[in-house]
Amino acid sequence: MGIKDDAVEVRAQGWRTLAALHGLIEGELERSLQAGSKLSVVEYTVLDALSRQDGWHMRMQQLARATALSPSATTRLVNRLEDRGLLTRILCDDDRRGIYTELTPGGSKLLAEARPVHDATLERALDQARALPELAPLVDALPGLQVPA
Repeated sequence: MGIKDDAVEVRAQGWRTLAALHGLIEGELERSLQAGSKLSVVEYTVLDALSRQDGWHMRMQQLARATALSPSATTRLVNRLEDRGLLTRILCDDDRRGIYTELTPGGSKLLAEARPVHDATLERALDQARALPELAPLVDALPGLQVPA
């Protein structure tokens, strides 16, 4: 194995470690959110993303990026959440093709109820991961990571 191959293997191992941490956290969140509020992790992510808009709304493509879903999967998800009365769609005045999504009062209420469950579960899952030697360095690095604005 050459130097270039070693670099690829190091990145692949890093990716496997990240995937393992993600899987552990997502599984715990999925169980807790479903039991407590009948929300999936991705549904919670949508409600959370919309709540962070300070009274504004998001375009469907922004939601797709926030949830890491395809545009068609995002549309199906928004349809389900809209059917449950958790969000609403608004046509853009400037661009008839533009559709915005906005949290409803019911969506805000459910999110407020689900957030403590989410946060406690996330903390518990990170503590579990920190106890695993292969995941501990990644967990410890998380506070220093920031997404560019």
